[in-house]
Amino acid sequence: MPRAIEQIVDSYVRLKNRRGLDELMMHRQRLAVDLKSKSGYDFSLPIGQIDEEIAIIEAGLNRLKTENSTPI
Repeated sequence: MPRAIEQIVDSYVRLKNRRGLDELMMHRQRLAVDLKSKSGYDFSLPIGQIDEEIAIIEAGLNRLKTENSTPI
């Protein structure tokens, strides 16, 4: 899955779609909070995957910010 999220994030960065990245981030954060609040099952694997995706999205947001602040 990280490969897919990397491609999605790369596309958003290339299109300068900050809103899309923000929405993607909020969705993953809500998933993480929801899974962390559950009990009765070991959710450590999906939580770890979501945390990896959040890190990829954060890197994309940083790239977008860097690209926007670089003078032409």
